Amino acid sequence: MNSLFLAWQDSGPSRAWFPIGRLDADLVHKHFTFGYTHGAERAASVAGLRPLESFPDFHRTYESSELFPLFQNRVLESSRPDFGEYLNQLDLDPSEADPISILSVTGGTRQTDNLQVFPKIERQANGRFSCRFFLHGNRYVNASAQAAVPQINVGAELRIALELNNPATRLALQIQTQDYHMIGWAPRYLIGDLKTAIDHSPEAAIGKVVKINPAPAPLNQRVLIELSGRLPEGHSPMSSPDFQLIGQGWTA
Repeated sequence: MNSLFLAWQDSGPSRAWFPIGRLDADLVHKHFTFGYTHGAERAASVAGLRPLESFPDFHRTYESSELFPLFQNRVLESSRPDFGEYLNQLDLDPSEADPISILSVTGGTRQTDNLQVFPKIERQANGRFSCRFFLHGNRYVNASAQAAVPQINVGAELRIALELNNPATRLALQIQTQDYHMIGWAPRYLIGDLKTAIDHSPEAAIGKVVKINPAPAPLNQRVLIELSGRLPEGHSPMSSPDFQLIGQGWTA
């Protein structure tokens, strides 16, 4: 079973992001389920979120033998002639790539809506976890930092630093080169668990460059990063109420 969360951004002044739903995908048996999380209730209360057209009831469990169009439409069609290059940019093996693994890396963002997809982080038995994502916010860093990005080598280690006064999110996670160029940020959805990991064992939280995609790759898909860390005993990632399902018959 693979799980992805769906996030929604408030189009109002706050521009806040909320995890609002979870997709569970059993690719072997072709069974897909979607349910809203308590984050949707909070987003409805503070930012006016209404149920999505594809899933009109906050309290219903949706099931399908095919991936729901809302998610499938965020993946490049495999019939496209540039599909192989697309997978190469994501560092995915064509023989193993599927829509869920693709969405886990790309985030499924589209210019036509304010939705984003991200994977459910899994804690291993030894407390470690890892995830991959494209560097966020690199268009907002200064010119010298932007100039440093093309000089980064695949496999290079990266530093992770807590930022306590980010104007957009207050708490943020900076991604820095070994010589302290701040080149961008980790995704918002990782902030809570990564802060916990850093507080618990800062030496275990590390980043690594997996792939560098030069232009004409989109700016938001230039630097693919793998980040890993260790969580304290008893801490389950993405376990706050916002991530918990509210649909009938679901278990967290």
